[in-house]
Amino acid sequence: MTLEHYWDRYAESPISVEESLDRRFGWTQYDNHGPAEELLGQPESALELGCGPGDHTAYLARKGIRATGVDLSPVQIEHADKRWPQDGAEFVCSDVLTFLAGTGEKFDAIFSNWGALWFMDPRTWLAPVREHLTDKGVLVFSCAPPVDGCYGAQGMYGNGFRGRVLDVQRWAYSPEMWEGILRNAGFLEVFAKVVEAPEPKNLGTLLVQALVV
Repeated sequence: MTLEHYWDRYAESPISVEESLDRRFGWTQYDNHGPAEELLGQPESALELGCGPGDHTAYLARKGIRATGVDLSPVQIEHADKRWPQDGAEFVCSDVLTFLAGTGEKFDAIFSNWGALWFMDPRTWLAPVREHLTDKGVLVFSCAPPVDGCYGAQGMYGNGFRGRVLDVQRWAYSPEMWEGILRNAGFLEVFAKVVEAPEPKNLGTLLVQALVV
């Protein structure tokens, strides 16, 4: 099993199109909770890295934004094309770095909603992402907060503890660490925080917004 197949599994039971249309844009793992698309500013173009079934990319396209979604999984992209054929969004099957290396386009907003950026070493994507933002560009991404005291690369077995070995890595940092990492990469304003869950005892969402200017 390859890493693409790992992400293919998440396309098997996406929420229905009707359910997606009823939801607003959201960054957290809880429906209709926390900030929405206002964190992206007022972009004319947007790129989602790790778009999955394409719900957020299509949401922006329906608002008249030139929206592109990229995902490593061909099954996810197939779902996205079938789910949103009339919404004006573009979906591309590619890993993030290959896509960025192959396009000269710049975007007003680049975002990752519990997606690709969490599963990549920041040293590999910081420069390409920054280079593909316009002068008024913004980067926004969400992921799980780190376990206290556990920072940097986090390993897991994607198939659990049986079957073929599939290594999956994520990179976890505190809000303060992300602020430093992104400022060192050339972002002038960075805001990072943990958004509490609707029930404060439950897991929150780490949310990061970084502005070029």
